[in-house]
Amino acid sequence: MSQSETNLAQLEQLAEGHTRILSEVRKVIVGQDQVIDELLMALFANGHCLLVGVPGLAKTLLISSLAKVLDLKFSRIQFTPDLMPSDITGTEILEEDRTTGRRVFKFVQGPIFANVVLADEINRTPPKTQAALLQAMQERQVTAGGQTFDLAPPFFVLATQNPIEQEGTYPLPEAQLDRFMFRVDVGYPNEAEEVAIVSKTTGADETQLKTVLHGNGIPNYQSLVRRIPVSPFVVEYAVRLARATRPNGEGWPVDMVNKYVGWGAGPRASQYLVLGAKVWAALNGSVSPSCDDVRRVAKPVLRHRMFANFSAEAEGISSEHIIDAILKAVPEAPEAKKKQA
Repeated sequence: MSQSETNLAQLEQLAEGHTRILSEVRKVIVGQDQVIDELLMALFANGHCLLVGVPGLAKTLLISSLAKVLDLKFSRIQFTPDLMPSDITGTEILEEDRTTGRRVFKFVQGPIFANVVLADEINRTPPKTQAALLQAMQERQVTAGGQTFDLAPPFFVLATQNPIEQEGTYPLPEAQLDRFMFRVDVGYPNEAEEVAIVSKTTGADETQLKTVLHGNGIPNYQSLVRRIPVSPFVVEYAVRLARATRPNGEGWPVDMVNKYVGWGAGPRASQYLVLGAKVWAALNGSVSPSCDDVRRVAKPVLRHRMFANFSAEAEGISSEHIIDAILKAVPEAPEAKKKQA
C-alpha cells in the first residue's frame, strides 16, 4: 500500500472515529456537540484548549468522559492561590535504598504526567505556578533536580477560567493566552437539553462508556493531520483573516477593528487557523480543507487573541461581534480587494 493510500485509509478511520466518539460521549453529555468537536480538533492538532464557562456545565465530566472514550490517562488539578510549581510537576523525596542503606533522591511525578490534564481555574494561582504548567505545555517535558522527564504523548491540557470571577486573582498574560490553540466557550443548555440533563442525572442508571480510539494511536493521527495537503489560497485566506484583526495594519481594513481593538492576533493565529481547518476537514471525511473549514475554526482561534479597548467595553462590543465583521469583510479571493478599490 502506497503512502497516499495509507493516508486515505487513516482519514477514513478518523472520520468514522469522530462519529463514534460523539455517539459515545452523548451517553453522558447532553448537547455541547460543538464543544466536543472543538476539543477533538485541538487534540488531533496537538494543541491545547482554554475553556470558559460558568460552574455546573459539566466541563469536568465532559473532559473525563472524553479521556475514557479515547483510553487516555486523565488528571485534574485544582488551581488555588497556594499551589506551588512542584505540586504540578512533581518533587524529589529522600529515600533509603534497602540494599545499600544509602539515602538517595527519587523523583515522584506530579499530576502533569498524564495524557489529558484539566487545569481547573488556572487564573486563581500565582504566575510562577502558571508558568510551570505553560512551560510543560510548550516543551512537553518537565525538568526537576537537573533531570529532564518527557511527557508521554498525547499530551493535552485543558485549562478553565470562570467568567464570574472576571479573570480571577492572577489573570493570564496575553503571551500565555496565545499558547492555547482554542478558547472554547461552554454555554448554557437550552430548555429541552436541560430537561434531559436533569432526567439523566437524577436517575439510578449508570452509563458505561466504551473505548472508541486507543490513546497510543492518537499521535499517528496528529502526524496525519500535518500531512494533509492544503491549497495555497486557503492558507492565504487564513493569513488575511489573522491580519485583519490588527488595527491600522496592512491587512483587509475592517472599521470595527480600528475602532475597538487594542491589538490583534499574531502569526500563531494563522498557523492554528490552518491546522484547525485541516482537522475539521479530516473529522468530516474530507481530504483537504476549504475556506469554509477555516471559517469554522475562526472564533475559537481568534477570540482570545484579540484584545478590545475601552471603547469596545463601554459600548458592549465583544470579540464575537468583531470576528463576525471580519468574516463578512474579508473575501476568499485576494483580487476581490483590488476590484472594490
